[in-house]
Amino acid sequence: MNLLPIPGISGQERQVAETIRQKLLAAGCPASAIAFDKANTKTPLKGACGNLIVKLPGTHRAPRRLLMAHMDTVPVCEGTKPVVKGDVVRSGNPATGLGADDRAGCGVVLSTAIEILTRKLAHPPLTFLFAIQEEVGLWGARFVKATDLGRPKLAFNFDGGAVDKLTIGATGGERLDIVVDGIPSHAGVAPEQGVSAIAIASLAIASLVQDGWHGLVNKGGKRGTSNVGVINAGAATNVVAERAAIRAEARGHDPAFRNRIVTAIEKAFTKAVRQVKSASGKTGSVAITGRLDYEAFRLDEQEPSVVAAREALEAIGYTPRFDISNGGLDANWMAANGIPTVTLGCGQNDIHTTQEWLDLKTYDAACTVALRLATGN
Repeated sequence: MNLLPIPGISGQERQVAETIRQKLLAAGCPASAIAFDKANTKTPLKGACGNLIVKLPGTHRAPRRLLMAHMDTVPVCEGTKPVVKGDVVRSGNPATGLGADDRAGCGVVLSTAIEILTRKLAHPPLTFLFAIQEEVGLWGARFVKATDLGRPKLAFNFDGGAVDKLTIGATGGERLDIVVDGIPSHAGVAPEQGVSAIAIASLAIASLVQDGWHGLVNKGGKRGTSNVGVINAGAATNVVAERAAIRAEARGHDPAFRNRIVTAIEKAFTKAVRQVKSASGKTGSVAITGRLDYEAFRLDEQEPSVVAAREALEAIGYTPRFDISNGGLDANWMAANGIPTVTLGCGQNDIHTTQEWLDLKTYDAACTVALRLATGN
């Protein structure tokens, strides 16, 4: 309830991080154990702070364990006023979401650290990571360094959903920025002298839909998704559109098939450029730049982190179920950085909407599981 109302959309997590830092200090955490990295200097947003990293030496020798959550929320959660009704927390402001994605995760990780510090519980070496800019591209997890985290051997990410769902894999995603340049002309006096960037984009998108490369993509037993999500084009109805800027994405668990989807998008736009010509035979052009948002990963069910999470859930009466996500997680980049990470839920529902709510029974269970995972008991 303390963390939920703090403003902190992606890139603006400083106040959230400072609140967490002050609570840790009040619980007896040495100031020397708390640090910020410089991940924010590498992100497109150039945010207000880096990842908040807390490292505690163990009271006994054992592999280091990591617990993590992300601090940022989506813009629809700005101005939330959390209200508790029974076992549910909702935003008392009907115009906003709650922000439990992922302040609830931060609450789980923070309360675990406070319990260990204040009760002086025995524990292995521990790292607590409060990551930045998850919602806009998993940037905090992308740029965190394993050395700064103490190279943990077991890692647990607390994010959305049910506590008994262990997410052990997720899809990979690639973003595409597509710029179509046409030739402007007066749409009433000499439309034939122009080349419409909007027409080129429309033909390309239509061909992707017709050929099965847009939306859910099933080809040769392989499965992925693609979406053209943003189009900005044109300035006036009496001008043949000179430029169209498009943002698209492709996702898939199989990197090779995802690359086939990207290639299909590129070919569709290249072909469309050739199809639209002025009366004098001139054509427009297209420039496409892509970037990998996150690579797919899949943890073995016998991975130590997965085994530990399963055993912790079973110890409090849950039957764990394994899940593979079709969305990106901080765990995607943690795996890429050499830290296999299993993701557990902590009760968030209907995230990224004004109907978002937090199930307190699930949240409480997540806190119990997190403490078991941190102490190894």
